[in-house]
Amino acid sequence: MKYVSTRGAAPEKNFSEALLTGLADDGGLYVPDEWPSIKCSGTGDYLETAFEVMSLFTAESLDQEIFKKIIDEAYASFDLKEVVSLIELDEQIFLMELFHGPTLAFKDVALQLVGGLFDYELNRRGEHLTIVGATSGDTGSAAIEACKDRQNLDIVILHPSDRVSEVQRRQMTTVDSFNVHNVAIEGTFDDCQDLVKAMFNDLEYRNKLKLGAVNSINWARVMAQIVYYVVASERLGSTDQPVIFSVPTGNFGNVFAGHAARNCGLNIPKLLVASNENDILTQFFNFAEMKIDEVIPTLSPSMDIQISSNLERLIFELFERDGKKVESLLEKFRSDRKIRVDSDIEAKFSSTWAGYSFDDEEVIKCISSEAERSGIILDPHSAVGVLAARLHRNKKIDSGIPIVSLATAHPAKFPKAVERALGKCPPLPERLADLHERPEFFTRLPNDLETVKNHVISCSRIDEK
Repeated sequence: MKYVSTRGAAPEKNFSEALLTGLADDGGLYVPDEWPSIKCSGTGDYLETAFEVMSLFTAESLDQEIFKKIIDEAYASFDLKEVVSLIELDEQIFLMELFHGPTLAFKDVALQLVGGLFDYELNRRGEHLTIVGATSGDTGSAAIEACKDRQNLDIVILHPSDRVSEVQRRQMTTVDSFNVHNVAIEGTFDDCQDLVKAMFNDLEYRNKLKLGAVNSINWARVMAQIVYYVVASERLGSTDQPVIFSVPTGNFGNVFAGHAARNCGLNIPKLLVASNENDILTQFFNFAEMKIDEVIPTLSPSMDIQISSNLERLIFELFERDGKKVESLLEKFRSDRKIRVDSDIEAKFSSTWAGYSFDDEEVIKCISSEAERSGIILDPHSAVGVLAARLHRNKKIDSGIPIVSLATAHPAKFPKAVERALGKCPPLPERLADLHERPEFFTRLPNDLETVKNHVISCSRIDEK
C-alpha cells in the first residue's frame, strides 16, 4: 500500500515514510492510495482486531510480528483489559468509553501506538525526530505521555494559553522530562495549528530539524482510530450489521476515522458530527457551506475550533481525489473565509452525514440528566455526542439502527463543567490525585511564527545526532 497527498503534488510514501513525514511536502495530508477491505474475526477483542485492521495499512512496511508486539505494548498501560468499553444507555443507544488510557482521553488510543511506532522506526534507522504539535487540550498530554524519555525524539507541544482546562494543562506541563517542551501560545487553537503547519511548510526549516507530527494530520493517528469503530460493530453483533456513530469532533480526525472504516466496508449508514457553538462543521454537513467566525470559548474547549484540518481528507474523496481542486478550494476558503460546495458535491454526503451543534446550557442539562438516568457522568465533549445521538433518534430517523456515541474524555478532566451540572467535582484517578500539587514547566510565547520557530530550534537536540 502507498500513501498519496490530498494536494496531489507530493511523492507517494509507504507507511513508515508517511508516519515519519506527517504533513506532505505540498501541504497536503496523506491517505491510502486505495481503501483495503476489512475482514475481521468478529470477536470484539481489541488487540486482535487492532492487528487485523492495521496490518492492512502497514504490512508492506513493517515486520508484522514486531508490529503485533508494538500493539500489545501500546495498550498494556490501559486501565481496562478490553481497552475500551461499550455501555447501553437506552435501547439502541450505546456509549463507547475511549478514555481508559494513561491520560484519560481518546487520544491515548492512537498516540500510545504512534509513540511505539516512532521509537521502532527511529531506532531502526538511527535517526532523530523533532515532534511539533498543536493541541486543543487532549492531544498534547497523550502525545507527551507516548513520547517522553525517548532518546530519539524531542517533543514541542503548543497549546492556546488559558483556553484548555486546568487538568488538561497540568497533564502536559507537569511532565518533567529532558525531551518534553510545552509552549502556551497567546491565541486560539487555530493559531497554534497554523503555526505548526507553517513550520512544516517551510521545507528548509522542516528538513533541518527533521520535524515530525503527532496531530491527526499524521495518517497513523487516523489508522489507529479506525479500530474502535470495527470493535464497536463486532461487540454489537457483526461488522455486517448497520451501526450509526455519533462523534464529538473539532478537528475532524476522529470522525474521519469512522468514514475510513466505512470506506473499508464497515456498515455505517450515517455519521453524526456533533459540535458545540463553534458549529462550522454543522454548517458544512447541513448546508454545504462554511464561514470562519471568531472562536467561541465553551465548556468543551477541545472542540473550540473553526478550521478542521482533517476535513481536507474528506474533501479529497468528494472531489474524486483531484488534488488541484482540493488545493484551490482550500485557498479560496482561507482567502474569502467562506466557501460553498456545488450541489453535485453536496449530494455525495447529504444522506450519509448529519451535523448537530449544542450550546453550553444544553451540555450542562445533558450531563445532569444522564447522571440521573443512568448514573454515568459525562464530560462536556462526550455530552455533545450523546445530545446528537438522542436528537437524531428522536427525529425517528434510521429507526431500528443502533447508535454508538463516542465518549472522548474522563469527566475529571473538566471538573468545572461537571461541578456546574452536578454540584460536585468528579475525582481524578488515584495515579493523578496529586496533579494540582506538581510543579509546572512551560514557556509562554506570542502568536509569532519566527519567535516560535526559534524556540523549537532551542528545544531540539538534532545537532547532537
